[in-house]
Amino acid sequence: MPLPKQHSVARLWSLLVMCLLTVVIGPVTAGTGPATATPPQRLPTYVTDTAGALSGGQTAQLQAAIDALYGKHHERLWVVYVRSFDGMDSHAWGEQTARASGFGDRDVLLSVAVDDRAYAFTGTVPSSITEKDVDRFLSNGVEPKLRAGDWAGAGLAAAEGLSNAMSGSGGVSYRTLLVLLLIVALILLAGWFWLRRRRGRHDRSRLDSARQVDPTDARALEGLPLVVLDALSKETLVDADNAIRTSAEELRLATDEFGAIATAPFTAALQGAKSALAKAFSIRQQLDDDIPETPDQQQTMLVELISSCGRADRELDAKVSEFDAMRNLLINAGDRLDALTRDLVALTAQLPRSRQILAGLVASQPASVLTPVRDNVGMAEERISFAESNIEDGRAAIARPVGQQGAAVADIRAAEAAVNAARTLLDAVDTAATDIEQARAGLPGLIEELRRDLDTAAGLTEHGGAELTAAAAGARTALDHAVADGPDNPLGAFQQAMAADTALDNATAAATDRKIAAEELRRRLDQTLTAARSQINAAADFISTRRGGVDAEPRTRLAEAQRSLDQAQQLTPTDPAQALQFAQRAVELGSRALRTAQAAVNDWQAQQRATPNSQTGAVLGGILIDGMLRGMGNQYRGGGGGFGGGYGPGSFGGSDGSRRISRGGRF
Repeated sequence: MPLPKQHSVARLWSLLVMCLLTVVIGPVTAGTGPATATPPQRLPTYVTDTAGALSGGQTAQLQAAIDALYGKHHERLWVVYVRSFDGMDSHAWGEQTARASGFGDRDVLLSVAVDDRAYAFTGTVPSSITEKDVDRFLSNGVEPKLRAGDWAGAGLAAAEGLSNAMSGSGGVSYRTLLVLLLIVALILLAGWFWLRRRRGRHDRSRLDSARQVDPTDARALEGLPLVVLDALSKETLVDADNAIRTSAEELRLATDEFGAIATAPFTAALQGAKSALAKAFSIRQQLDDDIPETPDQQQTMLVELISSCGRADRELDAKVSEFDAMRNLLINAGDRLDALTRDLVALTAQLPRSRQILAGLVASQPASVLTPVRDNVGMAEERISFAESNIEDGRAAIARPVGQQGAAVADIRAAEAAVNAARTLLDAVDTAATDIEQARAGLPGLIEELRRDLDTAAGLTEHGGAELTAAAAGARTALDHAVADGPDNPLGAFQQAMAADTALDNATAAATDRKIAAEELRRRLDQTLTAARSQINAAADFISTRRGGVDAEPRTRLAEAQRSLDQAQQLTPTDPAQALQFAQRAVELGSRALRTAQAAVNDWQAQQRATPNSQTGAVLGGILIDGMLRGMGNQYRGGGGGFGGGYGPGSFGGSDGSRRISRGGRF
């Protein structure tokens, strides 16, 4: 039945209104539907806001923080706000956006999807920032801001967190740190000076106590500190040397008076003391040379030095009473004084001749030649006058009653010493002219010898070191001086050339020994390097062709052997002795690598015999590898596999050791 006309008109109007609503309201409702997704993109600026999350002022504030980060640390932070990550994982969206934007190793990206309530922090952080630093400023700064909807604050927190982490948590400035270090250094220096001064006083006190220790008591000496032992050894050495020199002079006078047979026991005692002293000097030389000793070695040597000096003193002290009894100067004191008077007369008669010789030398020789004898005549006159005074005092002393004549002993000893010194001084003047003529005659030959020795030294420069360099320089100076000044100053030139030649001979001999030792060392090093290369190559070939059955230990030994070989080769031109040690270590490690690899392969093959497989050989050779061992789970690089691993062909790849990071998630 047809509808009434009014009902048809109403229905027509309804359809017309619905169409109009669809056209007008449709776009509005579309804006309130699902979030608009943004795919990964190339970022045009450091702050990109397609979500309308920032106001104009916030954008400028965030850009300023990003600029400050770059200005201070040259690290680029990018921040992007979108409505949605287009259904992608936040990490994947951030990684693809970073690649599309051409990021380098100094770019990081904070990606925020405001409607997804997800974010990602992607990029490469500097080596100065640890993963804990990244986690700290993300969890404590960025994520709380995101949860609160503070989008600009999250970007600022990322910029501030990076800056603080790269500055060492925004701690003390460089200048402040420098000032603090300077203050600490000054305090330490002041403390060091105070301790040194206090230690010096303490050491002097301990040295005074050490002087009371029996020098032959080794156990007591070992209880002394090293610094005290060193100081005591030097004092003891000087005292012993002085005592021996004085004893030698006294013994010479006694031998002249009583004869060699009567003084033989004292001569033997003196020789024993001299031997002990020579040993002490030898120890001191070893302590003072350029070769260092350990503290224990120093202590042992110092104790031996002091003990040697102590024995020298004991040798002499044991003969004092007997010597004094033999040389009882009060016996025949008058005859001794008469003999001294005759010696004085002879010396007085010698004075004019010595004075004339000296005047002739002064007129004919340069002043430098005569320095050792220029004052000898005057000094001899002083000694003669001193002896005369003591002889007179001695005669007065022996004229006193018995028991009051003791002063004569000191007078006689003083007169004897003065007469001996005056005779030595005048004899030196008398022989000076002869010494000069002998020097003039021997100088040409010495010059030629110097030249030959310098030529020899030139061929040993590589092995001579500083000692030979210094000796050669001194020899060249002496040679030039001898050629230029020899005619006018033959004695001085001769003495200088002789001393320089002796030093050069010693340095040349030492360099020759070092050259022979260096050649032997080089031969041993070459042999050891060859052996190391052979051993390492053998181990490397074995492991490479059987790597499927070789575990970590032989590989480690091989790597360390190769490192030792590389160090040996680097040190060979500059330090062959150290290079030899590294080469020997390379041989030993290479041998161990081969042995342990062979043992590992034997064990692996024994296990495979229990479960034979046609692929065993390929697995052993490394052609097929165990996926689980490569850390690939159930998927090979370049191939697939079943659950639990299995074997598959190897491919290019390795452990990821980069600084690449990817953080983020829901908030």
